[in-house]
Parts: sequence; structure tokens; C-alpha cells
Amino acid sequence: MENHTDDAMRNAKRLRREMSLPEVLIWTRLKGKPMGVKFRSQHPVENYVVDFYHAPKRIAFEIDSLSHDMGDRPQRDRKRDAELKASGIEVIRIPASDVLKDADTVADSIVRYCLNGPPPSGLRPATSPSGGGSPYCSPIQSHTGDISGKNPR
Repeated sequence: MENHTDDAMRNAKRLRREMSLPEVLIWTRLKGKPMGVKFRSQHPVENYVVDFYHAPKRIAFEIDSLSHDMGDRPQRDRKRDAELKASGIEVIRIPASDVLKDADTVADSIVRYCLNGPPPSGLRPATSPSGGGSPYCSPIQSHTGDISGKNPR
């Protein structure tokens, strides 16, 4: 288990009871160990709680609602991602709107990413959903690129 603070553990327990609809949709698809891949939900890591975590490869998946584009959230998310990366944890951000559109495809892409790592199309840089150069991922993109393999360049 990752190192975590007592506050992060308390937060994780609370967040498991208060998951958003997109988080619930993904968790219902990931909790049964699809293709033998185990995930943890609302997992405490250091001072943070990540939405979904694949421990063997140290990958955190974050489901981002629109609030992640508002106020100081983008800066806070970048700081958080940098701190997790410095601890050896890869962070992949997925817009909640994409989960609501097609939770099955998003969940399948998460599982396949954990099994295989990024496909060759993953070598291209990620872009924001709005095309604005944000460090956040579009539907199923990691910071290294598209994890679905559906959008090769």
C-alpha cells in the first residue's frame, strides 16, 4: 500500500460513500477485476485521494468534472499531478463527460492501458478537450497520449 496521511485515509473513506455518477459508472465496471486487472477506488496516496488506482503499475485515473477547469483548480491539479509523478505515480485524467457518453469504452481503455501501456499512438502529445493546450487529457488520453488506440496519427 502507498504511504498516506491519516487525513487522506479519512477522506478516502468519505469519498467512497460520496462518489459522483461518472465515478460510480467506472467503478461498477472496474471493481470486478476486468481481464484480471485489479483497481482500488478512492485510494489514499500521500496527502491525496485518487479516484482509481492500479497499484502494480502505479497508475492513478482521475475522473474530472467541469469544476476542474474553473478557478484555481487547474493549477492545483497540475501541482498535485507533479507531486504524484515525483513519487512515481502516473496520473491520467479523463473528463467526466466522456464517461457519461460511453462508460464502457472508457473503462475498457483504462483496463487495456494497464495491461499494455500506451499504444504506438500514445507517443503523440495529449491535447485538451477544447484544444487549448491544457495538460489535461481528452476523453481517454494520458499525459502521453490516447490510451484507446482509436485515434492514431
